[in-house]
Amino acid sequence: MEYIKTAISIQKPLFEEAENLARQLHVPRSRLFVMALEEFIRHRQNRELLAQINAAYADEPGPAELAVRERSLKAYRESMEDEW
Repeated sequence: MEYIKTAISIQKPLFEEAENLARQLHVPRSRLFVMALEEFIRHRQNRELLAQINAAYADEPGPAELAVRERSLKAYRESMEDEW
């Protein structure tokens, strides 16, 4: 895998927190930044996927789907009546 060096500017308190956390986790500071960025990207992708799923299910069923549901429910009820 190819690596690219980059420089970032962050506020000193955030840098100090990152330093402390990297020491606690026994990882280099650059690895901590990579872990944080990976988690941020994964979280964003999950939110986008959830938004797509919600959009797909947001629509009310159309007349054709309602008719299919009603026929299915009727057939189910009839099959249950035969068993009892």
